[in-house]
Amino acid sequence: MNLAFSSSAVLAAAIAALSLSGCASASTALPAAQQAAGAGADLTAYPAPSTDQTRHVIRLPARPNEDDLKLELIVGKTQMVDCNNQRLGGAIETRTAEGWGYDYFVVSDLGQGVSTRMACPDNSTKQAFVRGGGEPTLIRYNSRLPVVVYAPRDVEVRYRIWTAGPEQDAPR
Repeated sequence: MNLAFSSSAVLAAAIAALSLSGCASASTALPAAQQAAGAGADLTAYPAPSTDQTRHVIRLPARPNEDDLKLELIVGKTQMVDCNNQRLGGAIETRTAEGWGYDYFVVSDLGQGVSTRMACPDNSTKQAFVRGGGEPTLIRYNSRLPVVVYAPRDVEVRYRIWTAGPEQDAPR
């Protein structure tokens, strides 16, 4: 699918998507017990999580024009941070369930991360979500299959829903 957007259309779509969908954590998709165990659906196609992983299951509601939607996976940790910009490492890898053809996602260890090294004037710290996982991971919105993410136990999995703006003609 070839999508062409003007910068104002992209910005308007992003603001609309963020204001409508917000940034929800995977734990809001299912209660914590169901999220970890993957209860409420047949997950036999997906491998069991290893002892150091948690399986996050995101169930998307059916929406009209699902081809105009994307799901962004966001991984990270809530940490104490100062005024510097923080970023964790790691990556989100797509794998396919053998014999089924369903994709699932595996988050690697996010590591210690990096930070700018500015002197903070007030030396204050606060708790904040620090992103990891490299470049944004946008996947197709599909309400018929769960989005299954395996992440280390200390990693939070969140997501956002992105909506495409109207199609526009490209200049010649």
